[in-house]
Amino acid sequence: MNLRKWAVPLTIAGLGAILLSERGRKLVRSMAEHLSSNPGRLAAWDDPARKELDRIQQAVKELEESLGTHRAI
Repeated sequence: MNLRKWAVPLTIAGLGAILLSERGRKLVRSMAEHLSSNPGRLAAWDDPARKELDRIQQAVKELEESLGTHRAI
């Protein structure tokens, strides 16, 4: 049995079960309240995250070029 093909569906099912429970809903509600009461923290995280994603995308492009595989993203 190949467990790799079941990893994503089981993870999604597990997260769904947690988020649909009362405790999961409380957790999501708490996180939403925390983010809405402190938007500066999220904004401060946005720019570094974008820079890191750009760096990762550039590294992937360089890797594709070095392997000789060119695909449109």
